[in-house]
Parts: sequence; structure tokens; C-alpha cells
Amino acid sequence: MTALTFGLSLIRHGETQYNKEGLLQGQAIDSPLSEIGLQQAEAAGCYLKDVAFSNVFVSDMLRAQQTAETIMKHNRSCSGVHMVCDPLLKEKSFGIAEGQRVQDVREMAEAAGQSFPDFTPPKGETQEQVKERVKEFLEKTLQQIGAEHWRDRGEDEDESSFSAPSETSPVEGRADDGVGGVPVHALVVTHGAYMCVAVRFFVEELHCSLPPGSDKAHMFALSPNTGLCRFLLTMRKEDDRFKLSGIRCVFVHRGGGGTCQKVGAK
Repeated sequence: MTALTFGLSLIRHGETQYNKEGLLQGQAIDSPLSEIGLQQAEAAGCYLKDVAFSNVFVSDMLRAQQTAETIMKHNRSCSGVHMVCDPLLKEKSFGIAEGQRVQDVREMAEAAGQSFPDFTPPKGETQEQVKERVKEFLEKTLQQIGAEHWRDRGEDEDESSFSAPSETSPVEGRADDGVGGVPVHALVVTHGAYMCVAVRFFVEELHCSLPPGSDKAHMFALSPNTGLCRFLLTMRKEDDRFKLSGIRCVFVHRGGGGTCQKVGAK
């Protein structure tokens, strides 16, 4: 069956002052990148400068937009790409806990017999509510990318083209690992707790294959600032709708700031 495989690279925004001080931001606090966060975004841009992106989606929060703009500034393929801001990519709402110390909320979670960031403080979003946003974003993205790029699929591409996991998934590796020769590749700039929910949804409900050597504890961990997770998704067309038929993970949590030379190192 004819299919289209595309890359999906999720990256967490750079550091903010709230991150540095160990404070929760969520949705109510729309803080800019710190000086270190700007350096991390520059480093991520240097690391990804030769990676081709056909689409860029970003949370409508300032810290994510600043990160995306910096990455795009360095990227050789992004001069004609429009950055789409999408509120579905917002960070999880932590309700009354926003602005409080992360450690205090961890203790609240432990007292409730739950883990952080799975814990939902009063007036915050549940994991299920965030997952619904992830599902809605993924469905919208499938339809948009299918409509824009279905004609770009390889002549002999089918659903088995990218079914096998890569042989290696090093923390340090090439910036285009998994997407070399893949003509359609979406960059998604979002947030830490949101990425945790997305990765868990991909693995547990979409049956995403894990990179060799990775376990679920590592997959579901919080990505560092400018941490990068990459997936390959395959879609097919049914009755003028595009449906996901396969997904595998290339790597998770690569990066985390540093210099242009070291951004690939954990």
C-alpha cells in the first residue's frame, strides 16, 4: 500500500529564569528565555542547521516561540517555512501550583501517592486532558502534512519502508539521524511536561517502537531544556483522509544546551 513517512522532531524550549530557580511555569506564567536559555537555543540552532525541515509548529508561549525563531534563524532550509503557532502545544497547566517550587509540588504529589509530573494540582490539567491535546495536534498535523506533502512520497515507498528500528540510537549522534533522505520533516517546539505526555501516548497507545537500548523509564523521563526527541511516522490515505499506520522512535532526550560543538552531548 502506498504510504508517506515523515520525521517528527520534538524539542523542549530553552531555559527560563523560572527553570533556573526550580519554579513551575505552566500556562499562566509566560516567561522569556534566560541568557542561558538563549545560548541553548543558539546551540540547538547550530546543531540542527543542516537538517531539512518542511514544517515548523510551535507552542504559542513566548519561551517556545523564542526557541523556534532562533533555531529557524540558523537553519538552511527554513527561509521559506512558515512557523505555525498552535495553542494545542501549550505546556500542561499546573493550576494553583504555577509559580511555586517544583520540589514543593513533588512533595504534594508524593503525599497524594502520585509521581511528578503526572500529579494534577487543584485547578490544573489532568494527564488525560493534556493527552487529548496531543491527540488533536497529531490528527491535525497528519491531515496538514498529508495535504501538503502526499505527492512528495517516494515512488516505491510503502508501509514497510521505515518499519525496522535503527541499529544504534546514540545520545551523541548526527543531527539528521533517522531523517536523512526523508523529504518531509516537522519540527515541533513545545514544553517538558507536554513532551512527557506525548512520548507516553506514542509508546503506550500508538505502540511506538523504542530505540535499541532504551527502556520506558528513560523514554518517559523529563527532557532537558532544548532536549530533542525524534520519531518517524508513516501514514496512508483512506477515503481522502490520512491515517497513521506506523511510528518508531529514533532517539529521545538528545541535547540539553551547551555549545554548538557540544549540543549533541547529554
